[in-house]
Amino acid sequence: MFSAADKLKRGKKETAVSNNLLNIIGTETKLHGDLESVGDIRVDGIIEGRVTVKQRLVLGEGGIVKGDIEANEAIISGLLQGNIKVEQMLVLKSSAKIEGDISTDKIIIESGAQFNGRCSMNMLLPSIPQKESGTVSKAKGQTD
Repeated sequence: MFSAADKLKRGKKETAVSNNLLNIIGTETKLHGDLESVGDIRVDGIIEGRVTVKQRLVLGEGGIVKGDIEANEAIISGLLQGNIKVEQMLVLKSSAKIEGDISTDKIIIESGAQFNGRCSMNMLLPSIPQKESGTVSKAKGQTD
């Protein structure tokens, strides 16, 4: 009835649609428990629990998260009481308040944003050659 090409095409459309999903936790909403989302999510209410987002998380100015966050990208304007791990870009808007540690590849911090914790960036550092104890290394081409 359906060819393999039709099924493959339909699967790609479903994936594309699911990647464009937008979920909203409104201003009058309070959620207790862990939250997982495949699509984008915007939080203007209160979440008490772990938040995992495969795409982009936007924490609105009045939004509060009391728990850890993991996301591909994040824009924070509200209050986060917990650690945050972002695979790509983290943006802290001027109204952002974070009480916890940050782990991200790239970060933008606007003037006025508050952050109390540690920040680690995903950087690859070149290896530094170790000196052997008791020996003197010679420069290339140097002779005795």
